[in-house]
Amino acid sequence: MTAGPAAATRPHNRKQLIVEAAGQVFSERGYHAASMEEIAAGVGISAAALYRHFPNKYALFAECANVMVDRLVAALDESPPEANLREVLAALTRVTVAHRASGGLYRWEARYLGREDRRQLRGKFAHVVGRVTDLARREYPLPDERLRAVAALGAIGSITMHHTSIAQRRVEELLLASATRVVATDPAAAAGSARTVELPAQPVPRTRRAEILAAAVPLFARDGFATVTNGQIAQAVGLAPSAIYRHYPGKVDILVAACLQAGGLLAQAVDRSLRQAADPRQAVVALTAAYVAYSFEHNALTSVAEAEIAGLPADLRRPLILAQREHIAVWEQQLRSARPELDGRQARLLVHAGFGVVVEAGRALRWQDTPDHRDAVTALVTGALTL
Repeated sequence: MTAGPAAATRPHNRKQLIVEAAGQVFSERGYHAASMEEIAAGVGISAAALYRHFPNKYALFAECANVMVDRLVAALDESPPEANLREVLAALTRVTVAHRASGGLYRWEARYLGREDRRQLRGKFAHVVGRVTDLARREYPLPDERLRAVAALGAIGSITMHHTSIAQRRVEELLLASATRVVATDPAAAAGSARTVELPAQPVPRTRRAEILAAAVPLFARDGFATVTNGQIAQAVGLAPSAIYRHYPGKVDILVAACLQAGGLLAQAVDRSLRQAADPRQAVVALTAAYVAYSFEHNALTSVAEAEIAGLPADLRRPLILAQREHIAVWEQQLRSARPELDGRQARLLVHAGFGVVVEAGRALRWQDTPDHRDAVTALVTGALTL
């Protein structure tokens, strides 16, 4: 008896295909917005077939969150013990670029993992950071070798957070050069830069609407937008849950207001920083110092805007995406003026690498807002931009 057509064409690596498709959907739409039906459709199977491989969405999500870090660990294990820093970073870069569509899941969505799964994920990533840290200490004996290692991995990992189209080999070259430069940067190189940044103050809540927004942002940042309830927000403000609707039509409108506030404050910071620059290089350094200062001072607001925007309905997300692109266009223009050999896509790639440095270095410093921390991250970002 011969097998039917379905059995004959069923791929042997279906589980791997499912994980790849799911990682991309989770990365693009967020854990809660993604559905098993959508993931199954991406693989070309039914939802029932998908459940034969994974009992529920969480099990599939946990697998996806770990797979990229597992690949990084495997790349390290395959590198010979005598491999130098550049060889190790090159191996990590190749893996990350090859899986850019699904590889960024652990950066934002891992907060939805259970405690034990988060602990295991952190342990794997610590192994990667430890190997790079040891090589950084040996080849570039400068202060804060672990911070430099984490920042370099942030530059590499940035490729998973945007869709700039560029040849894979060129991506690898640019990210490898950027990450290597970060490790070689003295974090004290930008001493004093953060002290000159004057950021616009976050508005003081003077209305009930503003109080609701101020209470919601730290809850969204800590627990994730999807898991926070209107009741929790109302309790933080001292209102009945039904009173929220007198100020916002729904919870998503609070999130949109938070994203708009983040974009407005950042735009003001950019305008102020550029007024003080005398040439393109100074402009890029000023942009960097302002962005770093902004990220530390408004960390909860920034993390919410970055992590949750993908889960918004398309009509609400569109103006926020346009604002992000306008912000990146300012960086691109200034960086290309400072480095004329770059084209637009290459400049955007490096700008995102700088943003990746801020995210991972800030997390490593637990976003403790001190002038020294701001200066250190500013120096590492300028290293990522290879100024």
